[in-house]
Amino acid sequence: MGLKGIVMAIVCTAEATRAAEQRWFDTHPGQDLMDIAAHAVARKAQELLLGGVVDDLMPDWAASQCVLVLVGSGNNGGDGLFAAAALAQRGWRVELAQVMGQPHKAGMAAALDAGCIRVSLGEVTSHSYDLAIDAVLGIGGRPGIPQSLERIDTWLRTRGIPLLAIDVPSGLDADSGEVESCVHAAHTITFSSLKWCHIAHPAARYCGELEVHDIGLDLVDDDDRPLDGVDEYCDLTEMASLWPVPGARDDKYSRGVVGIDTGSERFPGAAVLGVLGALRTGPGMVRFSGPGAIMAFLLSRAPSVVIGEGRVQSWVVGSGWDAHDDNANRFSQRVAEGVPMVIDADALDFLPAQLPEGCLLTPHAGELARMLWVERSQVEEDPRGSAVRAARRFGATVLLKGSIQWVARPDGVVRAALPGPAWTAQAGSGDVLAGMCGTLMAAGLPADRAALCAAGMQAATAISMPGPYAPDQIAELLPGTITTVLSR
Repeated sequence: MGLKGIVMAIVCTAEATRAAEQRWFDTHPGQDLMDIAAHAVARKAQELLLGGVVDDLMPDWAASQCVLVLVGSGNNGGDGLFAAAALAQRGWRVELAQVMGQPHKAGMAAALDAGCIRVSLGEVTSHSYDLAIDAVLGIGGRPGIPQSLERIDTWLRTRGIPLLAIDVPSGLDADSGEVESCVHAAHTITFSSLKWCHIAHPAARYCGELEVHDIGLDLVDDDDRPLDGVDEYCDLTEMASLWPVPGARDDKYSRGVVGIDTGSERFPGAAVLGVLGALRTGPGMVRFSGPGAIMAFLLSRAPSVVIGEGRVQSWVVGSGWDAHDDNANRFSQRVAEGVPMVIDADALDFLPAQLPEGCLLTPHAGELARMLWVERSQVEEDPRGSAVRAARRFGATVLLKGSIQWVARPDGVVRAALPGPAWTAQAGSGDVLAGMCGTLMAAGLPADRAALCAAGMQAATAISMPGPYAPDQIAELLPGTITTVLSR
């Protein structure tokens, strides 16, 4: 996934985009937003056709190239038709194929007046094209595409003809990463902000190279607050800027010592995975203070771990504790030390009225539902709001694990981590993530930044190696991903 033209990592729902568009119409009477978007699409198409150079001088061979515009009804189709008109006016040959619905009347008239040619879907596969533009569904489309468009998409890919999607590839739900059937875009141009399908997997794989073009939409209200449905997410560039990198004068103590108190005889793997997550994220030292019965097993997997109590800058607790009578005392002992904590899994059942400053809670939807005394379905229907409510109730930062991972602070600030593929939805991923968070907090990152960076780096690792990698394998790949991200 590539990103171009993004100043801030903003992601917007379809509803929020429509609200921003309506605010634009209200404040710009007589101006045509579709015309602005269409010219951006036309310019992007020319950039692709000309190999990245766009100016007023058209090469002699330009007229020999042909662009196919796949047209739907509504505004997305209108954007495509006006873009087609602009391309034809510049000298490109443009053919229009209506895929579904009735065309945008003004857009079709402009395209035909400019010299574009209408062709049937049946004719498309007998013609030759240098670029195709997807202007079928857009952000308002429902998931899935008709078989006729599937056939065209397959034909384009077999012929190696690149497809430029307007806003979102047709068939994707703009607000999620879910995929039924959709076109495969080599490039996507969207307006003012990313949509969730651009960064959430598996949908992101179908978007190709992304460009965000500013068409003047204002994503804040009159009080300068983000519109509902407008959020920031932590992208790779921000992660690289936040990630703690040791300096020449650092030693193993100044880099941060993370304490791990996880695992049990029944779940020794939770301790191993948490330790691996911590170690592969770059700590100065990892101390393990879990059950003695699993220490030999742990050391066989992670010989650099220091066994026993000692000074730490953060604790990771709760993963794989199992049900034991001494869990409450085990947790209270760590709380009493007063250092920032990553509180996971079984330890979430023992949250006190007052936690040490800077703690991070890492529940999944079921655990958060239990914490808030609501049904799991309520959390799944509003994960963002549920994370905010929990952060305020417990006075700690909350990282809600899921397909989109929300990080909420007690003061109400909420952001999303870089989403990863569904391959990471497996037992043990959360244990690795908790260890990663612990290392970053021990290095001095505030809980929210540690959560965003850890969740994002785990996601980036899984994105770079898509497939059924186990959590310990993902942990082993983390150093390579970190190195790549920091070298951006």
